[in-house]
Amino acid sequence: MECCFDPQWPADELLMKYQYISDFFIALAYFSIPLELIYFVKKSAVFPYRWVLVQFGAFIVLCGATHLINLWTFTTHTRTVAIVMTTAKVFTAAVSCATALMLVHIIPDLLSVKTRELFLKNKAAELDREMGLIRTQEETGRHVRMLTHEIRSTLDRHTILKTTLVELGRTLALEECALWMPTRTGLELQLSYSLRQQNPVGYTVPIHLPVINQVFGTSRAVKISPNSPVARLRPLAGKYMPGEVVAVRVPLLHLSNFRINDWPELSTKRYALMVLMLPSDSARQWHVHELELVEVVADQVAVALSHAAILEESMRARDLLMEQNVALDLARREAETAIRARNDFLAVMNHEMRTPMHAIIALSSLLQETELTPEQRLMVETIMKSSSLLATLINDVLDLSRLEDGSLQLDIGTLNLRSVFNEVMCLIKPVASVKKLNIVLNLAEDFPEYAVGDEKRLMQIILNVVGNGVKFSKEGSISITASVAKAELLRDTRTPEFFPVPGDNNFYLRVQVKDTGSGISPQDIPKLFTKFAQNQSPALKNSGGSGLGLAICKRFVNLMDGHIWIESEGLGKGCTATFIVKLGIPEKMGDTKFPLIGQSAAKRVQTSFPGLKVLLVDDNSVSRAVTKGLLLHLGCEVTTVSSREECLRVVSEDHRLVIMDMCVSGVDSYDIAVQVQDRFTKRYERPLIVALTGNTDKLTKENCMRVGMDGVIVKPVSIDKMRTVLSDLLEHRVLF
Repeated sequence: MECCFDPQWPADELLMKYQYISDFFIALAYFSIPLELIYFVKKSAVFPYRWVLVQFGAFIVLCGATHLINLWTFTTHTRTVAIVMTTAKVFTAAVSCATALMLVHIIPDLLSVKTRELFLKNKAAELDREMGLIRTQEETGRHVRMLTHEIRSTLDRHTILKTTLVELGRTLALEECALWMPTRTGLELQLSYSLRQQNPVGYTVPIHLPVINQVFGTSRAVKISPNSPVARLRPLAGKYMPGEVVAVRVPLLHLSNFRINDWPELSTKRYALMVLMLPSDSARQWHVHELELVEVVADQVAVALSHAAILEESMRARDLLMEQNVALDLARREAETAIRARNDFLAVMNHEMRTPMHAIIALSSLLQETELTPEQRLMVETIMKSSSLLATLINDVLDLSRLEDGSLQLDIGTLNLRSVFNEVMCLIKPVASVKKLNIVLNLAEDFPEYAVGDEKRLMQIILNVVGNGVKFSKEGSISITASVAKAELLRDTRTPEFFPVPGDNNFYLRVQVKDTGSGISPQDIPKLFTKFAQNQSPALKNSGGSGLGLAICKRFVNLMDGHIWIESEGLGKGCTATFIVKLGIPEKMGDTKFPLIGQSAAKRVQTSFPGLKVLLVDDNSVSRAVTKGLLLHLGCEVTTVSSREECLRVVSEDHRLVIMDMCVSGVDSYDIAVQVQDRFTKRYERPLIVALTGNTDKLTKENCMRVGMDGVIVKPVSIDKMRTVLSDLLEHRVLF
């Protein structure tokens, strides 16, 4: 029996179905593997062989594509071939799917192990490069700090620039480094400093070259051609390749408008040019950090140069200021010396002129008391008037001198305002009556009776202003109006420079004097308060006066925190003079003793003093004879002496009055007064001691009061003045 074994193989249709299924899974596996590789490459950014993976992925995709194509190009084979192909494809499909599934698990491990190691190596290399850059930058920063310290340790411009070139050359290993400075004209750049050349002078280039404009147009360091004019720092020797050259601008401080305590101006059009050259025949190039170093150094040099320029200019200004101060101090000392000399001269002239004037006025007044013919009386009156004008001029010059040098101070005290105006009227009316002028005084209803101020200077102002009205008026009337200035009327658009400050303890007195005189042209009004200025009108040239009255009045008014002005509509239309002065308000009216001498002096003046024994001390024979004549005419019994010894020997209790000239030669007149007082133990026994002097300053009065004198008589003295003085002195026992 033939025994043969025939294996049972799947049918042909089933084999074909298995091949279809195997080709599908093989293609699916082949297409999934490249996707996994793409994912791996994407996640592993530092994988070094990406092109291999790309090539391998392309190969697998193509293999999968062949199997995919087989699905449409499948043909029938022999049964044996079909069995073999089916077995191979099934096996291939199983292996391919297993490989694809295995990659899904392996790729994360690969990413976490091998690729991480490579990533760390790459990062370490990158970190090394960054650390090298940081070390380079730190080194550069250290050099910048060192250079900044070096150039800021001095304020000398030449030291700053030379140090900068040396330090830059050492830090950057430069072959050459130079600085081009603008010339005085500003049209050229001159090679002023060089690293290798000791005295780089004579090299100049026009400032409007394109390469210079390029560098000046930016604050960054600019690479320039080694063949440009500013880069030719060294002569060409042999054939060599010049190194790279950069240039940077250095701002310079513009000090044409420099002022002490002011900010200088930084000109944006004035620069220096710094040129830096790398070594020749080298492959070295400029790095970014080196260019940044050059820019920083240029800025630091600009700051240091600005400080040096400010120091130089401030020292120059200081020296100039010191010279000016020395000149001013010298001028001040010369001016003070001149003022002292002038004051000394005026004081001497004042005394020396008053002594002969005393004789002229005294003798003239004595002549007036005698029988004279009309012609003689006219001559004597002319002498008296001229002497009075001369005395007024001397007083005005002295007052003006003291006002200008600031030595004159107001003598503040309580005064009777109504008495002041009444006394002015008593003095002015006789003069006005001669010219047949009517004078009217109008005091406001609320006009205060008492005030605090300088009575003498206030009366002097009023007399000057009213006197001018009388002087320049031939007919008509003069009105004097006085009132307390209202607060709303203090400020006047015509006097913008006057700033009154009302207070609870003061008020402003407003006095207006209006006349019907010759008037004045409006253009001449500002000149009235100028020294020695007089009205130039032909009709008024012979009116007399020194031109000092209003100038002095203005200064007195200013001392009293006031203002004075004059108004006139023109020639022949009269004038209106107005002044405002600040006066104080007395604190206690009831406890204050007010001077009433001026108010009632005329009623109590004695015409003669028979039996009044007077001791006259004067070493000047003329002055002594004149004063003795006045006293004798008034009925006094006069004893005259010319020295201290005679005075101390003659003086006794019988003498009621001692008149002592303050210029007794060889002795201190104040000392005589003290010795006379010492001779009498009881005050009521000693005589009254009065100084006769030509000095009108306040110091003389204070010295007389200090040594215990009872009064001061200022030369010149007329018979009327002597009569008034003796009357007041005997009544009040004091004359200050």
